[in-house]
Formats: sequence, C-alpha cells, structure tokens
Amino acid sequence: MSPIIIIGAGLAGWTTAREFRKLDSTTPVMLITADSGDFYAKPSLSNALAQGRAPAQLVSTPAAKMAQTLDVTLLAQTRVEAINPVTRTIATSQGDFGYSQLVLATGAQPIRVPVAGDAADRVHSVNSLDDFSAFHARLTDPQATGKHVLIMGAGLIGCEFANDLAAAGHQVTVVDPSTGPMAALLPAEASAQLRDALTSVGVTWHFGATVRSVSFVADADAQDSVLRVDLSNGHAALVDTVLSAIGLRADTALAKAAGLACERGIVVDAALQTSSPHIYALGDGAQYASAGNRTLPYVMPIMSAARALAATLAGTRTEVAFPLMPVTIKTPALPLVVASAAPGTPGDWRSAEPGLWQFMGAQGQARGFVLAGKQTSRRAEQAKLILA
Repeated sequence: MSPIIIIGAGLAGWTTAREFRKLDSTTPVMLITADSGDFYAKPSLSNALAQGRAPAQLVSTPAAKMAQTLDVTLLAQTRVEAINPVTRTIATSQGDFGYSQLVLATGAQPIRVPVAGDAADRVHSVNSLDDFSAFHARLTDPQATGKHVLIMGAGLIGCEFANDLAAAGHQVTVVDPSTGPMAALLPAEASAQLRDALTSVGVTWHFGATVRSVSFVADADAQDSVLRVDLSNGHAALVDTVLSAIGLRADTALAKAAGLACERGIVVDAALQTSSPHIYALGDGAQYASAGNRTLPYVMPIMSAARALAATLAGTRTEVAFPLMPVTIKTPALPLVVASAAPGTPGDWRSAEPGLWQFMGAQGQARGFVLAGKQTSRRAEQAKLILA
C-alpha cells in the first residue's frame, strides 16, 4: 500500500500528520524534509534573542520523537527532486517512492533583491531554524563585534527583529522604501506610533531608501571585517551584520516542474486540492481559493487548513473555512494586534479612540481593526464587531 507522502516538516507538514493521525491510525504516512525535521515554532525566531534563547533551545520536539509519536516514516536531510503526477511517484535524493496522496507543505522562500558589493553574499535571511542558527552564530561570534545590525525591510518581520535585536543590546538600523514601519498593514497614525516606540528603544530608521551595496571594509581594530552599506539616499553605514527581511515568496518550484497550476502560490481549491488529482497543498506555499485566491503566511490559516485536509485525506472531502484571523505583532515596545480587511475592500481607516483603529467599509461596517498597547486586550470584542 503506497503511503500518504508529506513534503515539508514545518508547521504545515507536521500539523497535517498530527491531525490525520487523529482520524486514521493505520494508513502509512511518510514525511520528507530537506532539513532535520525537528519541530519548532517559527514565530519564535524573531523574538528569541532578547530572551537569550539559543537555536537548540527553540526545538520543542526532536524529529525522531515526532515521527515515533505520530507513527510516521521520516526521511530527513532528503531533497525531493521531481514529482510525477501520472505515475504517482516522486524522485528524491534517497530514491523513488510511490504515493496514494501527496501533500505539498513546501513553504516559502525569502525574497532576495539584487545588491551590489563584494559582501552581498553576507546578507542574512531568517526563515528557518537553520537560517536562525547561522544568524545567531554571526551575532555571537567572539571574533566579530556583531553589535550593529542593519535590517532591510520595515514590514512585520523586520519590525519584530528590530525590537528583538534592540532589546538584546544591539545597535539597529532599518532601511525601507516606504514612509513608515508596517506601512502596508497599519493606518498612518499607528505606523507613526510604532516608529516612535521603536526609536525609543534605539532603532534608527531610513525610510524612502533602499540598500544599493554591501562591501567589506577592513577594520584594524577588529579581527573580522566590518561591512559598509551604501543606501540610495546617499547615506553609508558601517555595520557588523545585514539582515534581509523584505518578505517571502511561495516556493512553487517543485509544483511548477510537475505541471501544477501556480500563480502567487500553488493554486488549490476549497478542499486544498491542486490542479492534479491526489496532490494537495497548504501553508505558506499555497494560494487558497477559500481566501480570495490569496496566500496566507501566518499560523492560524495553517491550523485551519491542516484540520480540513486531514479529514479529506481520511476519506471525507472537507472544504476549509478560514475564520477571522487577527495577528499578534511581537513588538513589545508597542504591542499590536492586526486584523486586516480583505485586499481590495473599499473603505478607510478611522481612529475610534487612542490605540484603536477600525477599517470601515463602504456601508459603514467594520472590516478590520488595529489595536495598540493596552487596547490589545480588546481583541475578542473587536472581532465580534467584524463578524456581526
């Protein structure tokens, strides 16, 4: 009997396996991943530094224990090279395997913009535990000063890392072409408050600017090289580390090569089936029909999708229904909760009271909200207004 094969050992892959095992304890399941497969909470990557948590401390359950508990055959450090939807087989670095159903939980990859300079390859991105391990090693290298970090991007992840790095004692500079932090998610007033809050903990901003080049500069006082970062606004900064937090792009390479329909992500219907029978997708790599053909790069959508997909894999076709999914932003300098309106929703942001903004639709109904500071305790109350 061919197994159900899950490609990817992030939250989407492991959660699908766990939810499936609640419904079916006998069907063989194989999980294949290019990394170790250890289970960890990805959101913890952007707030571990101030807590003094090393990469190994972020692992909540080792891969072997996960596999044993869920009765899953785990192929770690294994790359999937091709999918053949016709023969229902996959080719991997450990051989070929047949599947009864295939789940793509391949996630997303950091967006990398072209940067000039002989140190361009020293720019870090953090999208996995392995990435964080390399970044953490750079920050804690006794032969490097590691104190000044320049962050490319003032979106959600960039702001979370800026707050975390500043709280951990690092000098932080953030560069972004927009007019303020998290400009795409927040009303202008909330963005300004976040900017001021992070400035108060030591973050320096360069808005309306981009990074042009990253180059080595020999520092006679240091055993390692410092980096010179030249910005489009003419400013030059000498830093120790550069972190790119520009955003993520769904990893569709494997799916595209197999002939599956892909747009911003791997296209899936309401039951998470791709354009090919017996192949499903979820997580950061999926483009959900149930969410207006959007990608949803957060934890809550993964949990909803995994439960629905598990039921479908167990024999009961189940469509995913995404609830309202407010996002908690990990910026202790100014705690935030954001519930965005669907893209393209007509309306505008209105300040209801200090620390509370509502996105009001054309018919005068709340379609989204932002809560700041102590107002974050009103998350459930505001959610009811939108669902009413």
